[in-house]
Parts: sequence; C-alpha cells; structure tokens
Amino acid sequence: MEEILRVKDLRKSFGDNEVLHGVSFSLHRGDVLAVIGPSGGGKSTLLRCVTNLEPVSAGSIRIAGEDLVSGGAYAPRAVQRRICLRIGLVFQNFNLFPHFSVLRNVTEAQRVVLGRSREHAAAHAMDLLDKMGLSAKADAYPCELSGGQQQRVSIARALALDPEVLFFDEPTSALDPELTGEILKVIRGLAEEKMTMVIVTHEMAFARDVSDRVLFLDGGVVAEEGPPAEVFGAPNNERTREFLRRFAG
Repeated sequence: MEEILRVKDLRKSFGDNEVLHGVSFSLHRGDVLAVIGPSGGGKSTLLRCVTNLEPVSAGSIRIAGEDLVSGGAYAPRAVQRRICLRIGLVFQNFNLFPHFSVLRNVTEAQRVVLGRSREHAAAHAMDLLDKMGLSAKADAYPCELSGGQQQRVSIARALALDPEVLFFDEPTSALDPELTGEILKVIRGLAEEKMTMVIVTHEMAFARDVSDRVLFLDGGVVAEEGPPAEVFGAPNNERTREFLRRFAG
C-alpha cells in the first residue's frame, strides 16, 4: 500500500520548551489515523507542524512522495507550496470568512489558489455543499448558520481543493454535544470513501470506530500506536491505560 505521509523524529520547541520530542509515524493512502491524548500533549502542535503552519525545530516530513522537511531543512518555497496543495486542514473554530457567503467561502480558494474559472469553482462547490446537506445555504452567511453547519462548510472548503490528505484538529470541540454527531457522521462518510485522514480528536468511541490506526501522544512523545482494537482493547502502555480509564469515567 502506498505511503502518503511519513513523519520522522519530529521535534518542536518554543524557546527553551520542547513540546514534541522526536515524534515518528506514517500513514498509507486511504487510511485514517486518529491522534488521541491529554490536553497539552502536543496533538495540535503536531498537526500544525505537519501542515506547515508551524516551523519544526528538527526532523523530517514527507508528503505524497516529496520532502517538506528533511533533517530539519525545508524544501524550497515552490516545493513547499506544491506539497501544501496536496493537504487540507479543518480547524477547531471553522475559520470561515464572515463577510463571504457560504458559496464564496468554498469557491474563493479554488479560484485564487488553483486558478479555476468561476463556473468550475461554483459547480464543484455546489456538489460539495450538496454532499454536506447545505446546498440550500449557499447564499447564507456564516453568522446565519449553526456551529455544526459552519463546520460542514469548512469541511467542504477543505475538500474543494482536492487534497490527498485531510487533517482535522478537534473538529467537534467548538460544538454543542447535540451538534457533534452531524460532524462525526460526515467524517465517517469520508472514511467510507477511503479519504486519507489524520484526525486529532477527544471523541474516543469515534476514534475507535472510524480509524485504521490510533496514535496516543503524551508529553510530546508517541506513548503508543497501533490498530484501534489493540490501543483501546489491550493497551501495552500504563499511561495509555490510565488515560482511557479516566476518559471513560
């Protein structure tokens, strides 16, 4: 199976505080990796480093066969840009443009980044909005939508650029509990379509059910990694067992 993402010995420091201590993992095309762990364990920092929103201090990141970072040295800007077009990121807090309609939120990057025509971008956007159950909201503005609807728009926006890997950073953390289910349903659907995804989540049952592999990140290190049945059913690491017991109440 084709390897789509490889992270090797990734380190990240903020001043004298090292928050990622040599993180390594890989992901194959069509697989879903769930990243779990306690708050402050480095999950969001890891995602920001891999998606090139935060510079790494050391290590390597290889995406779709190209090196974004190798031994701490970044690829030239043009190569970075090409690689970053292959990934999409869905944020915790939607990050929609409040002064753009739903349709424009999904078409803008297609036109500016990919150079698509207005007609092509709009047709692709409407297909995705229909998939998200939001075609009737194309002319609405973010302030007129529920949190769950805004997050579905942000997923459509990420998908509009046809990424090879889609990253989610706690996609339900800003939502009321009753809205969480609709976002998890969308992500389950993408998993069934074999969309390659990395999902940082605190929804343990969801991580267990939707992922092909689970990475438990604690204190900036990978404390455990493996199939969900093993990580959740028979974890090897006492720290993993402690975390899952506490999470289960």
